[in-house]
Amino acid sequence: MTGVRILVGTRKGAFIITSDGDRRDWEVSGPHFPGWEVYHVAGSLLDPERIYAAPSGGWFGQVIQRSDDGGKSWNPVGNEFRYASETGTHQWYDGTPHPWEFARVWHLEPSLHDVDTVYAGVEDAALFRSTDAGATWSELPGLRTHPSGSSWQPGAGGMCLHTVLQDPVDPQRIFAAISAAGVFRTDDGGQTWQPKNHGLHSEGIPDTDAEVGHCVHRLAMHPSRPQTLFMQKHWDVMRSDDGGDNWREISGNLPTDFGFPVAVHAHEPDTVFVVPITSDSHHFVMDGKLRVYRSRSGGDEWEALTTGLPQENCYVNVLRDAMAVDSLDSCGLYFGTSGGQVYASADSGDSWAPIVRDLPAVLSVEVQTLT
Repeated sequence: MTGVRILVGTRKGAFIITSDGDRRDWEVSGPHFPGWEVYHVAGSLLDPERIYAAPSGGWFGQVIQRSDDGGKSWNPVGNEFRYASETGTHQWYDGTPHPWEFARVWHLEPSLHDVDTVYAGVEDAALFRSTDAGATWSELPGLRTHPSGSSWQPGAGGMCLHTVLQDPVDPQRIFAAISAAGVFRTDDGGQTWQPKNHGLHSEGIPDTDAEVGHCVHRLAMHPSRPQTLFMQKHWDVMRSDDGGDNWREISGNLPTDFGFPVAVHAHEPDTVFVVPITSDSHHFVMDGKLRVYRSRSGGDEWEALTTGLPQENCYVNVLRDAMAVDSLDSCGLYFGTSGGQVYASADSGDSWAPIVRDLPAVLSVEVQTLT
């Protein structure tokens, strides 16, 4: 029988939430790694029992964990993240040079093409790859050493490589998003990278055609249309139909176009979801109402989804990695909040119910569809 497994990273541990295909009754397991900040938990599409987690802490630093039994047990794997070159600088918040420093892993992305390959996006912005299921890691240095690298600056949360998107057809093509530098694409498996930010306009950048410096919050892609990308930026929801070569705004009738996550329906490539919040200084939803917005036309026209969500006295945020979709016939949608709630919809967002209410602040949500 089909089912789903939700992987939740929080400020104080990880949780695994499971249900059958009806998605009505849920079993919560955790906390795994209690007390650790778990920025991301991600499962392999090729082997659903293979799951990676990225707990980090002030005392012990970064410790990548791997499960080979669907999260029942965990073991630490390789945790040596060394930049290929420690020379060079990037710009600090005040524009002064700052040396590259490894702080933590923000995002783990198991390969779509090889079960033992996994990517890690880290702070300070770099992309690492393991080809032995996390036992050893090596940087793909062509990204961080791009000629524009010295001009990258951190966003409010640090200079993080937070999104890794793989082309499901072409294993050599990968997209990476960095806050605050922008989108980069490789067409040769990570050896060389090109900025893909044409059409982005960002406040505080005098040059409207700036190659880098854009604070991209999240990218999403439907596997049937790898040339079409959706972006939630620091202000503006954007779309590209040519693999990131050009972007156009699709914020349309959204009440505000500031937010963090963006997701695409599993079976409808033109159905997109975002969660607008008040502003870049007020990281909570508008008017005390928790609303997911859906476009069935690939952008511009948006509708508020509110059934089952609190519509008064609610002041939570939904972070960039905290929304995901399953691939069941009736597409399920899931998101977690800074208030520790995880909400689920089994009908593409038409109605919602809380799976759990009182977790630590949610940092990430991923979903595995089980058969």
